[in-house]
Amino acid sequence: MELINEFTIFVLACVILAIFLVFTGVKSVSQGIEYTVERFGRYTRTLSPGLHFIIPIVDRIGMKMNMMEQVMDVPTQEIITKDNAMVSVDGVVFFQVLDAAKASYEVRQLNLAILNLTMTNIRTVMGSMDLDELLSKRDEINSRLLSVVDEATTPWGVKITRIEIKDIAPPRDLVDSMARQMKAEREKRAQILEAEGERQAEILRAEGEKQAAILQAEGRREAAFRDAEAREREAEAEAKATAMVSVAIAEGDVKAINYFVAQKYVEALESFAQSPSQKLVFMPLEASGVIGAVGGIAEIVRDTFGGDDGPKPARVTPPPVQSEETNHGPWEHRNDEVD
Repeated sequence: MELINEFTIFVLACVILAIFLVFTGVKSVSQGIEYTVERFGRYTRTLSPGLHFIIPIVDRIGMKMNMMEQVMDVPTQEIITKDNAMVSVDGVVFFQVLDAAKASYEVRQLNLAILNLTMTNIRTVMGSMDLDELLSKRDEINSRLLSVVDEATTPWGVKITRIEIKDIAPPRDLVDSMARQMKAEREKRAQILEAEGERQAEILRAEGEKQAAILQAEGRREAAFRDAEAREREAEAEAKATAMVSVAIAEGDVKAINYFVAQKYVEALESFAQSPSQKLVFMPLEASGVIGAVGGIAEIVRDTFGGDDGPKPARVTPPPVQSEETNHGPWEHRNDEVD
C-alpha cells in the first residue's frame, strides 16, 4: 500500500509538472502587443500577435510592449521668452513604438524619458522666441519640437508622430497690455484708412473739377469760335449788302437807297422800343419818309419778280402829324409809355 501511494503521488506530480510546462511554454500574444523573449536573461526574439511556444524554464517573457500609437499629456510649465516674458505652456505628445526590443532595452521608463525630453525641448525652442512670435507661430513651434524630439527618440525604436502646444497663457497684466496695444494698433489702422479714403476722395473730386473746367473751357472756346464765325458771316453779308447798295447808288437807283434807309430806320425804331430804360419814343412828324421807304421796298420786289406789268400804286403822302402839346418841337412826338 505504501508503494502504491508513493507511485500515485509521483504520477500526480508529473502530471502537475507537465501541465505547468505546457502553460509556461505556450504564449498567446494579443493584437497591438509584442513580447520580448529572454533566454537565461538575454534577449533572443520578439513574439508578434498570435500563438507561440517557448522553452519552459529556459525562456521567459521579458517585456510586454504596446505597439499602438499612444498619447501623453505634457504638464503645464513656466517658460521665459526671449524678451523676458513669462508664460505658462502645456501640450500633448503622440508617439508609437516601432521596435519593441529597442524600446525595452535601450531606455528605462520610456514614457518618462519621452515626457522629460519633450518638456526640455519646449523650454529650449520657445525660450528662443519673442512673445509675439510665440503667440503667432504655433505651427512653427510644433514642427521644430517634432523634429528635435523625434530625432532624439529614434535610437529607442520610437516614432514621435505629433507634438501639439495646447495652451499658451501669458500673465494677466501682460494680456491687458497686449489688448491695449492691439486696440491702439487698430485705431491707427482705422485712422490711416480713413485718411487714405479722404485723400482718394479729394483726388477724385479735384480730378472731376479739372475735367469739368476743361470741358467748360472747350465749350466756351467752341462757342466763341461759333460766335466769331457767325459775326464774320454777318459782317460778310453786311459788307456784301453795302457793296450792292453802293453799286445801286452809283447807278442812280433810288429804290435801293430807300430800301437801305428804311431798313436802318426800322431797326433804330425797334432798338428804341425794346430799351427798358425808355419811357418816351420821339418820332418825326413827317412819317411819310418811312412809308415812302416801304413803298420803295415794294417796288423793288415787284421789279425783281413781277416786272412792270401791273400799274404802279400812287405814292400817298400822309398829312403832317400835329403835336399834341405845343411845347414839343416840329420833330417830336410823345409815344405811349412802355410798361
